Amino acid sequence: MTEHGQEVLHQPLRQRFVIVADGAEAFVEYRMLAPEVIDFVHTYTPAQLRGRGLAGKLVEAAVGYARQQGWRVIGSCSYVAAWLEKHPAGS
Repeated sequence: MTEHGQEVLHQPLRQRFVIVADGAEAFVEYRMLAPEVIDFVHTYTPAQLRGRGLAGKLVEAAVGYARQQGWRVIGSCSYVAAWLEKHPAGS
C-alpha cells in the first residue's frame, strides 16, 4: 500500500501496519477481537519522524484495509478513535 508517497506495509504476523523512513518505524498496532472485529490499540511515531503526517497515513491505510475486509473497526487508541470520528464509515 502506498499512501501519499509513503509505503505502508501490513505485517499481519506482528499485527501492525508500518512506515519505515530514515531508518525508523512509525506504526499502528492492532488486535483481532473476533474474526471480523479489529481493534487498533496503539499508534507510535518516533520523534525524528513526527510532523510529517505519518500517523494519519498509517491509520488511513489500516482502517481502509479493515473496511475493505468488511470488518468492524474499533479504536482503543485515542489517535485512532479521533481519526474515526473525523472519517466515519461511508464518508
